[in-house]
Amino acid sequence: MKIRIAIGAASAAIAIATAAPASGHDVGDNVTTNFQQTIPNIPGKSLIAFVVDYPPGGASVAHTHAKSSFIYAYVISGSIESKVNDGSTRVYKAGESWSEPPGASHPISRNVSKTTPAKLLAVFVVDTDDKELTTPVK
Repeated sequence: MKIRIAIGAASAAIAIATAAPASGHDVGDNVTTNFQQTIPNIPGKSLIAFVVDYPPGGASVAHTHAKSSFIYAYVISGSIESKVNDGSTRVYKAGESWSEPPGASHPISRNVSKTTPAKLLAVFVVDTDDKELTTPVK
């Protein structure tokens, strides 16, 4: 089953100003699937983990998540600024985490450092049939 994450360098051009790096050019993120498995004791649900690598100054385009997706995000390295829905903007450091409710809007997700990469693990619990887990905000 192919799962598509629709965020990355190619779509970074539509990133909102608050997520764009100060350098004036767009520097996106790199998302790779780390783990994918149906959940045997919860019919119709899957667990999918992604590693999101942010280069220095890198940012994800503003996006929403699938209506079925509950997300747990854990910062592996660096510092990542994040805002979920209308919540406050916060910087999370390595070892810190947050969650995102189903259908969340994620207007800000970026590496706060202009010199050091950052990395996070995003773990999704989703309906197995969901194909579009992340959709850019236009």
